Amino acid sequence: MAGRLSPMPTVAEIVKLYRLSAKRQLSQNFLLDMNINRKLVKAAGRITNGHVCEVGPGPGGITRAILDKHVEHVVVIEKDSRFIPSLQSLSRESNNRVRVILGDVLYFDMSRLFPEELISSWEEDPPNIHIIGNLPFNVATPLIIRYLESISKQTSVWRYGRVRMTLTFQKEVADRMVSPILTNERCRLSAMCQNWCHVTRKFEIPGSAFVPKPKVDVGVVHFLPRIKPMIPLPFKLVEKVCKHVFHHRNKKLLFGMKTLFPPDLHYLAEESLRITDIPEDTRSYMLTLSELGRLCSVYSDICEEYAHVFAYDYRSQEGQKLIRDDRYRRRQQREGQDSEQNPLSVENGE
Repeated sequence: MAGRLSPMPTVAEIVKLYRLSAKRQLSQNFLLDMNINRKLVKAAGRITNGHVCEVGPGPGGITRAILDKHVEHVVVIEKDSRFIPSLQSLSRESNNRVRVILGDVLYFDMSRLFPEELISSWEEDPPNIHIIGNLPFNVATPLIIRYLESISKQTSVWRYGRVRMTLTFQKEVADRMVSPILTNERCRLSAMCQNWCHVTRKFEIPGSAFVPKPKVDVGVVHFLPRIKPMIPLPFKLVEKVCKHVFHHRNKKLLFGMKTLFPPDLHYLAEESLRITDIPEDTRSYMLTLSELGRLCSVYSDICEEYAHVFAYDYRSQEGQKLIRDDRYRRRQQREGQDSEQNPLSVENGE
């Protein structure tokens, strides 16, 4: 078992030595306090003798805390080439227990990061493989959506089994991920995270702990993939229903449901709510995952019957044209009905 690292310059000294500074365009905020770095790693659970992929290591503070837990191996994926020399130095100091990769975590394929013998069945206990990272704010949400899709398909690093994640997010984003129904924070992200994972908010890090100091505090969130999702349907379908339903979270549910269908099929929104026994005046933040699952199931059945429905996007140019044409048609119908009811006023030009 590898021991603790021999004395090295502090993370702050590394930052100064390599003349590293945070880039605002990359939403970088360094976490230099090793006590907080160790607390973050501890939140991941038992990682001793395990394998870890750290996303966005920056100057390597969290990497050191991971190595101090006597892990077998660490893979770090860093987009900013300025950090590579300091991370390579850390790798040499740790007897090459750190593999440094220059790459973008949003698009990096993690399906071959670890030895094949670590692969476990999805139904078994999670493997001793972990994803840990202090994420830049600008990639955190799209990254977790991408990871949830991989979890749903059991691809990327999740081909090894139910790999756990411990990641940082802006506090308000972390709050949304764990938010229950009937709360102000309940949203698309809440439903999607909780559908595919057991989600736990571990602790908060004050913005003052980062360099440079962000305007918001940060939440540390732990994800354990579920053996079976609450809504066992394809990711893209569940994602689309969630997007439409929660986009208008304060309006009646029927409003958001109608945006899933072309104008000539709007009646299917009412039919969907009737079949699922959900009142039309329900708001999206009131929906349980079970109710949302029933809506997804009905929408899936409709998409099988009407092949063009799933591809319909009411915000596209074609979708907007269909909506305008439908409004024009209905306005013409109303005007025709008015003229039939008041024939004299039309004849007299009134």
